[in-house]
Amino acid sequence: MAANMNPKKNPMPSQEAKVRAHNFLEVATGYSEETALDEAMRCLNCKNMPCVSGCPVKIHIPAFIEKIKEGDFEAAYQIISESSSLPAVCGRVCPQETQCEAKCVRGIKNEPVGIGRLERFVADWHNEHTQADPVVPESNGHKVAVVGSGPSGLTCAGDLAKKGYKVTVFEALHLAGGVLVYGIPEFRLPKSIVQKEVDTLKKLGVDIETNVVIGKTITVDELFEMGYEAVFIGSGAGLPRFMGIPGESLKGVYSANEFLTRSNLMKAYREDSATPIMKAKKVAVVGGGNVAMDAARTALRLGAEHVYIVYRRSLNELPARREEVEHAMEEGIEFMLLNNPTRILGYHNPEDKRDPKNGFVIGMECIKMELGEPDENGRRRPVEIPGSEFILDVDAVIISIGTSPNPLIKDTTVGLEVNKHGGIIVHEDTGATTKEGVYAGGDAVTGAATVILAMGAGKTAAAAIDEYLSK
Repeated sequence: MAANMNPKKNPMPSQEAKVRAHNFLEVATGYSEETALDEAMRCLNCKNMPCVSGCPVKIHIPAFIEKIKEGDFEAAYQIISESSSLPAVCGRVCPQETQCEAKCVRGIKNEPVGIGRLERFVADWHNEHTQADPVVPESNGHKVAVVGSGPSGLTCAGDLAKKGYKVTVFEALHLAGGVLVYGIPEFRLPKSIVQKEVDTLKKLGVDIETNVVIGKTITVDELFEMGYEAVFIGSGAGLPRFMGIPGESLKGVYSANEFLTRSNLMKAYREDSATPIMKAKKVAVVGGGNVAMDAARTALRLGAEHVYIVYRRSLNELPARREEVEHAMEEGIEFMLLNNPTRILGYHNPEDKRDPKNGFVIGMECIKMELGEPDENGRRRPVEIPGSEFILDVDAVIISIGTSPNPLIKDTTVGLEVNKHGGIIVHEDTGATTKEGVYAGGDAVTGAATVILAMGAGKTAAAAIDEYLSK
């Protein structure tokens, strides 16, 4: 078959914006077999495979796309799964546009091949058509503990299990998946998809112990006493950051972490929820990353009539994925760029201390910004415009300016060193920490980053643990 030289990738089918803004069903509906085949034909199967160099887990991209061209979707899946333990997840939430697709030769003059869309198609096809269990490798007699069941922990566990290690994953929450289940909303990543990936790992022999808080229930040192020969820490970055402005303690102010966890994991959107969430009418989300987009779009689906994204830089500096920004705009979310909050205002009735409205958010003061000279990272620094303050009429504020690692593991593990941001210090090439036999990766090291980078770190650490225990 001749190559498809269409300059544009096949568009991703999705729900209408006006419809999806009121439901939690997945926004993108995925390629059909015909569309996947057509998109695969755009791949030139380059000999030097630049796309692979852009993938943190080094999926053999041209090889799996060739199998799509042949109509052998299961073989395509098997090629992906050699490198990735979470193909259906990555196909949905990985920032392909800045990684594999950024290196695609077709992207030099036109749009790159839709690698992420093809990965999603292959993973979904496998999940729908294949019932066979994975082959469980013969045990090598070694035991490894993995702390956290997010993308880095699951990847590390999967890679080690495939090599015959007896792996136990310890998860603090009641459900495995980490940020994939508590952080990313259903409309971006259905929980059934995550569960399917977790079930596959269990079939490989990985044990998952939930409701175990490492550093509280069990310490890292106690894991070694229990017979584990190495420990991987992939506990994420669940500690929210706040701005330190007046009014952040008012009722109706959430960290994005709490807001999304309540909605995603604790099903707070249900009327009968035991842990309900505030159904605000006017919501301001402070921040411009993917998490901010998730929080804003969730607030909209929970019934908010108006949702603002308040971000202190311009659209060009917005760190969120372009696709997520476009989806948010299509759904009617208003972007208030070059603005920064200075204080949050609360209701106070001095005449009646029992007034039920006391202590609730009634507005947020912002100041207009302009971009000045670039900072140490090369981004233009936002500068306040004196006298430009104004009040935004809102009844809820969601702070989404980043997270940092929880200090619990650091505080209970002698010899484990962290940097000034609380991230665990590791050897970049191996993920080895300052403590013998302990490795770490993902957000627990870097602070909040992407799913695929966390997976890459889990993969690196698994290879290093294998080498360490094979000596």
